Amino acid sequence: MNKIRVATAILFLSVFPFFLNDPATAQTAKPDMSQNKRMKWWSEARFGMFIHWGLYAIPAGEWKGKKIPGLGEWIMTDAKIPFDEYAPLRHQFNPVKFDAKKWASIARNAGMKYVVLTSKHIDGFCMFDSKLTDYDIMNTPFGRDVMKELSEAVRGEGLKMCFYHSVSDFHHPDYTPLGPGSSWPNVAPLSKQPDFNRYLEYMSGQLRELLTNYGPIGVVWFDACYDHTAEDIHAAELVKMIRSIQPDVIINDGLNCPQDFNLS
Repeated sequence: MNKIRVATAILFLSVFPFFLNDPATAQTAKPDMSQNKRMKWWSEARFGMFIHWGLYAIPAGEWKGKKIPGLGEWIMTDAKIPFDEYAPLRHQFNPVKFDAKKWASIARNAGMKYVVLTSKHIDGFCMFDSKLTDYDIMNTPFGRDVMKELSEAVRGEGLKMCFYHSVSDFHHPDYTPLGPGSSWPNVAPLSKQPDFNRYLEYMSGQLRELLTNYGPIGVVWFDACYDHTAEDIHAAELVKMIRSIQPDVIINDGLNCPQDFNLS
């Protein structure tokens, strides 16, 4: 049964009407001309495919025969799964029926204009080839770079490739606060002397990989910036770095600071 679940991505097909002139999502500051230029295709696109996919597709909402309430991608925390039991799921990850071209074709035929893939969710598992960790898709029985294959297929259909990236990382030993007494007591053990700045270097490095190795990116969709302010995570520096690599990329407010569009 697990092999079937691994082969099944969790797809959310949604309309995302984020417009600069929408009062529910507009920024407080007046957008400059470069922002208007960046947002033009997004304001016209309206419809895209958001793919939530990771190790959590294996348990698919169940753990040890029990249905776990909540969102499937949160099963590690919702079911209080010890990290040393959750991490080995990567040894089962082998979605042999994955067909990037078929997924991209489905999106285009449905009238979608972009695709968003979870590059990394809160569990810290990376759906791309990262040189900064072995906790990624290349170290699974599948051993293929989903981000690369999907990026090429999506652009081949004339669509924009985008990625979601979790700020929280419950695998990294320097992401704090973690462990006993925190909101996330069952995740990976911390370093003996955890250094959040070391984690920020890791996150920044992975963003560089994603923005450098996968062609033009339409949107960087941040999420899960829990327990930290924009100042804590050096959001302004991250944004500057991102735009230095891809000036036309759209960034949401998931770093807890206003950017091109809001999710709240």
